[in-house]
Amino acid sequence: MSDVSIPSDLLPADGRFGAGPSRVPAAALAELQRLGTTVLGTSHRQEPVRSEVRRLREGMRALFGLPDGYEVLLTVGGATAFWDALAFGIIARRSRHYTFGEFSGKFARVVAGAPWLDDPDVVEAVPGTAPVPSPAPDCDVQAWTHNETSTGVMLTPARLDDALVVVDATSGAGALPLDVRDVDLYYFSLQKGFASDGGLTVALASPAALARIAELRATDRYVPAFLDLATVVENSRKDQTYNTPAVATIVLARVQVEAMLAEHGALDGVVRAQRAKAHHLYGWAEDRPWARPFVSAAEDRSLVVGTIDLDGVSADDVNRVLRAHGVVDTDPYRKLGRNQLRVAFFPAVPLSDVEAYTACVDHVVGALAT
Repeated sequence: MSDVSIPSDLLPADGRFGAGPSRVPAAALAELQRLGTTVLGTSHRQEPVRSEVRRLREGMRALFGLPDGYEVLLTVGGATAFWDALAFGIIARRSRHYTFGEFSGKFARVVAGAPWLDDPDVVEAVPGTAPVPSPAPDCDVQAWTHNETSTGVMLTPARLDDALVVVDATSGAGALPLDVRDVDLYYFSLQKGFASDGGLTVALASPAALARIAELRATDRYVPAFLDLATVVENSRKDQTYNTPAVATIVLARVQVEAMLAEHGALDGVVRAQRAKAHHLYGWAEDRPWARPFVSAAEDRSLVVGTIDLDGVSADDVNRVLRAHGVVDTDPYRKLGRNQLRVAFFPAVPLSDVEAYTACVDHVVGALAT
C-alpha cells in the first residue's frame, strides 16, 4: 500500500470529508481573522458580539423561511446538553422516539433516565433502514432524527398527530428537505452543515413549542439554570446567550449561512445542490462491481452522509492510501462494524470534490488489485 500513489490531478481541492466536524471554508477563517482584534475577546452582552448573533439568527430565519411566530433560539452546549434541556422543558409527560442508529437512540436513553417522565415509546429500525412513523396518541412529543449520521439514513419529519414534533437535525440541518411548518422544535449543532465548531445549539421554535416551554416553566418541575429553555428564549430575543458562548463558532456559522443564502437563495436551492452530490456518489457506487450503497432504499439515502459498502477490497486499505494523500475521515462509523466508506458532503463540500473523491477511490482500488 505504501507504493500506491494517487496522481495530484485526481485529488480534491480539499480532502476533508468528515461527518463532523466538517471542513471550514477559507473565507470563514479569513473573516474570523478580520474580527480577531475587534470582536473576539469582548463581552457577549455588548453590541459587537450581539450583532454577530443577530446576523446568525437572521440568516437562519431567511434560509429556512420561518413563518411568523417562529423564533430562532441559540444556546450554549451541543445536542447532548440539549437533550437534557428537552427532557426538562419540552416533554410534558411522555415522548415517542424513532431510532435507527447510534445517534437517534441517544435522546430516548436520556428520556428513559428522567424519573419525572414516563418511559419513552420507542420505534426502532435496523441500521441502514428507516423506521415507519405513526400517530402516538399517548405522547405529547414526537421525537425525530432528520439524519442518522452513523448509517447515512435520512427521515423527513412530518406532523402525524397533536404531539409537538421535535427534530434532532444536527447532521441534516441546512441541507435536507424540510417544510418548517411540519416541525415545532428543529434543533442542531453548528459543526456539520454550517461549517463551524461544536458547543452551540440553534433551535427553530414554533409558537406551540414556545407555549409548551412557558407552560412547563410555570410548573413546580425543577430545572437546572443551564438547561432552562425559558431562559434560552429570553436571552435569544436579546441576541445573546445565557452563558458565555464561543464567539468564533458564531462567526464561522454566520459566514456559512450567509454564503449559502448568497449562492443558493434559500433551503430549496441548497437541497438541489445536495441532490446532485448524492446522485453522483450513489450512482458511482451502483456502477462498480465492488461497491454498493449501504442504504438499499433510494428514498432513505442521506443527502449529506453517504455510506458505501465495499466487496472484495478492504475499506481500511483504501482509507489508509487516501489518508496518506490528504483525503481524510471517510472511515465507517466504528460501532457499525462494516467494510464501508462513509463520505460526508455537507454544503461546504462542492460537487467537484465529491467527483474527485470517487476518482481517487477508483484509482486506489485499481492499484490495490494489481
